[in-house]
Amino acid sequence: MRKIIPWQRIIDLLVPYYNDKQGRIGTPLRTIVAIFMVAKLRLLSDRVVIDQVKENRYIQYFCNVPDKSVNKFMHPSNLIKLRKRFGVKGMEVIESSIFNVLRVAGVINGDSMLIDSTVLPNNIIYPTDIGLIFKAFGKMKQFAERYHIDFWWDEQYLQKLWREYNLNKKKDEIFRYFFEFMSIFADAFKIFEEIVQNFEASDKEVEKARQLLDLLSLLKKQSEQKLEGEKHIENRIVSLDEPDARPIKKGKKHPDCEFGTTLEISFNRQGFMVTMENFIGKPNDKILWPKTAGLFEERMKGLPEHAIGDNGYRSRINRKIPEGTLHIFLGKSSDVCEEKRDFCRKARSATEGFIAVAKNIRGFGRSLYRGFDGDRIWSLLCQTAYNLKKFLQLYNDEEISEESLMKMGLLG
Repeated sequence: MRKIIPWQRIIDLLVPYYNDKQGRIGTPLRTIVAIFMVAKLRLLSDRVVIDQVKENRYIQYFCNVPDKSVNKFMHPSNLIKLRKRFGVKGMEVIESSIFNVLRVAGVINGDSMLIDSTVLPNNIIYPTDIGLIFKAFGKMKQFAERYHIDFWWDEQYLQKLWREYNLNKKKDEIFRYFFEFMSIFADAFKIFEEIVQNFEASDKEVEKARQLLDLLSLLKKQSEQKLEGEKHIENRIVSLDEPDARPIKKGKKHPDCEFGTTLEISFNRQGFMVTMENFIGKPNDKILWPKTAGLFEERMKGLPEHAIGDNGYRSRINRKIPEGTLHIFLGKSSDVCEEKRDFCRKARSATEGFIAVAKNIRGFGRSLYRGFDGDRIWSLLCQTAYNLKKFLQLYNDEEISEESLMKMGLLG
């Protein structure tokens, strides 16, 4: 695998994402990129992947770590800083560079486009209205402790009320607790608003305080809407740590609702992940189809012969996109000629299998990075690992042509 990754090209493209103000890079870019890949290939946390680099000779070889540097290797927390410095654009460079090597070598073919959407859950507990309000007090408490400000609410009474609420098994009293928590929160929010408006600190700290104020203001507004009896609240907050997460239903029996962002994915018939997009909330599949088809065509440098999706993408316009594709199957056998029906039905079933593998084995089951950008970075690294694993699977099964192996330098 080490031979097929275009290390130098990736490094050259990543260098512009660094500047003098961000400090010197202690670890070579070549090693950093390899560690990101190993972490996703083996589904390891930052701490564990650094331990593995120190202990495993094979990983040291893959990451190009010299023996003299093993004992003084980086701290796991550095990976967080490095991911922020790379950002989404840097991760896109890594993913696209590896994808293009496989495409140019002819390993990935673009004869079929299989599209579906799923949920990338965030690492949050199941949200409740009262739980979110209690979490809001926790956020204000962190702010107060950081800047040595006395609490402006009765913390002891709040903790007592929280324990009482959790021990109470009577469901018909939840509204009473919700109303009481909201009353305390409304009073505390007014004072917090005044504190932030008169807050004196660095520009960065003032910006953070205002962002927290805006988030708590939105929570207050939505909680008041809930008290008034509204059931469908637009852009409902489900986590104060993951403000971009949304409740998303995908028609499954269990879980019937997941909390995170939407993933729009396209595969080819081999199972390679060609495109992957992240969206806040649950956009309509019918709207996503044209853009995803365009991205597929752009990445594969050509039109697919087959375009396959489910009934969720079905519309008059989508039945003609991509323009020039011979066979477009959107959930009904009548969409294609009889001789292509069996192929399209099997490809549609295979799409579900590819997504199941991605979610249960390749890391798409839960994002552990925070924020929408964090979800995007997580997804791009998982996509990179997914395609490398698929290449290894085909290579071990001897399903890659000799011509492709020669182009990648794996066959003399």
